Amino acid sequence: MSNQTYRFGFFRRKYHHAASVAPPEVKILFENYSEKGVMSVDHLLRFLTDVQKQDKATREEAQAIVNASSSLLHRNCLHLDNFFKYLFGVDNSPIASHAEVHQDMDDPLSHYFIFTGHNSYLTGNQLSSDCSEVPIIEALQKGVKVIELDLWPNSDEDGIDVVHGRTLTSPVELIKCLRAIKAHAFDVSDYPVVVTLEDHLTPQLQAKVAEMLTETFGDMLFAPPPGECLKELPSPEFLKKRILISTKPPKEYKESKHEHVVNKGNNISDGGDKNVSEGDEDEDDDEDDEVDQVTKSAAPEYKHLIAIQAGKPKGGMTECLKVDPDKVRRLSLSEEQLEDASEKYGTQIVRFTQQNVLRIYPKGTRIMSSNYDPLVGWSHGAQMVAFNMQGQGKSLWIMRGMFRANGGCGYVKKPDILLNNNAVFDPQASLPVKTTLRVTIYMGEGWYDDFPRTHFDSYSPPDFYARVGIAGVPVDTVMKKTKTLEDDWIPAWEEVFEFPLTVPQLALLRIEVLDYDMSEKDDFGGQTCLPVWELRQGIRAVPLHNEDGVKCRSVKLLVRFEFV
Repeated sequence: MSNQTYRFGFFRRKYHHAASVAPPEVKILFENYSEKGVMSVDHLLRFLTDVQKQDKATREEAQAIVNASSSLLHRNCLHLDNFFKYLFGVDNSPIASHAEVHQDMDDPLSHYFIFTGHNSYLTGNQLSSDCSEVPIIEALQKGVKVIELDLWPNSDEDGIDVVHGRTLTSPVELIKCLRAIKAHAFDVSDYPVVVTLEDHLTPQLQAKVAEMLTETFGDMLFAPPPGECLKELPSPEFLKKRILISTKPPKEYKESKHEHVVNKGNNISDGGDKNVSEGDEDEDDDEDDEVDQVTKSAAPEYKHLIAIQAGKPKGGMTECLKVDPDKVRRLSLSEEQLEDASEKYGTQIVRFTQQNVLRIYPKGTRIMSSNYDPLVGWSHGAQMVAFNMQGQGKSLWIMRGMFRANGGCGYVKKPDILLNNNAVFDPQASLPVKTTLRVTIYMGEGWYDDFPRTHFDSYSPPDFYARVGIAGVPVDTVMKKTKTLEDDWIPAWEEVFEFPLTVPQLALLRIEVLDYDMSEKDDFGGQTCLPVWELRQGIRAVPLHNEDGVKCRSVKLLVRFEFV
């Protein structure tokens, strides 16, 4: 194929008339809901009700669609081209385009999954990247509602740095991080921000932290009355525009000097709980008797600011998971600890999370800031599944997919099965199928606009295929794929997939598009992840995102969703 023919092929394929590229099923539906090739407002209203399952659609809404999609030549009605334009339009998204918070936000904080960051100050890997307030701002602007800060004495031991201790990461001053949190905490929603602190400070420096927190956040800070512990966490609604501090009750400052270098006595790749690249290693040896012994010397003004106390009591997992009716607390487990505990203590973990907060964090060997399967934590009721937000990959796509729910406010109500005291959910149990999601992948478009002509293949159009599946509890989790379509910028797969779901309340739909490459790794063409319980039925335009999670300018799929 000559370059001239190749370029003409691009042009011709891109500007095909809608009547020729529209999927056959779409053409048939248009014929069924139109008369003599014309779809009136009343025809469209019937389509919205019957096919799109928009039971509350009004004639005014149908009229607005017609007004937005009709041409100058055909006002107040839709021809096939205009109908196709509506289907691929921005307002025909798979979840409500302008979704607002719609879940009940008046329950205790423990009843919600919360968008949670891990080592929120790191710009890159866990071992040698810079620490900065910039990734904190970026996380908050993406909807993250739990920010983690590791506190260490500065080099002069008269101030506080935020740094991944005992690594080569460069520090950032605590005050910069606090000011960034104050400025951007509520950029996405007014629901509360929790700041989790990993504290390696002397009582004198803890007093300085208390002063900084009080002066920076002022009335934004929420804390229980002095000397009291919360018996139940307040609701996200009650805590709007508030910032909560969560940390362990202060411990003794065991060493006089902590240099921010790699501890040569530890192997950074041994995967143990005390791994130096694991910022939460001090969570592992909390004991009630030790806390009682040392907090007497801790700065009282610092202790009084702790809204959610953290720590592990001694005595093993059974003691860790005991529920105290007079006190709520936060427990932290690594992803490996959770996986081990879930085999024996699954229902106890779920019961614990009905009142208390469980935070899961990445294992220490994830030096490159990779992430893990968040569904393990969510299916056990863990509210804070902490992720390295500066990473990439499937796990982070799933995390972002979960928090597209509930208007993207950073809080998603846990399903009732995780909150039932009388019949505690067993994540390991075999359950009957509750519903089946049918997904029809019709076609895709937009790569021609968003990518250079030779991005996928040097001498021919791309060979696209789509992967579609479910991220959920183990029995629901699956990925399937379409056929590969050769040499086509506007692939039309027209394939149907069915996904039986036992726990649809924890299921997320994953879609990826790749360009098949015979000799190398397949090229990435876009992805999305969507909460199944918020999918709008009918034929929808599904925008795809790049590997960093940024929505592509033009790339989208035409997909039909049905619950059968």
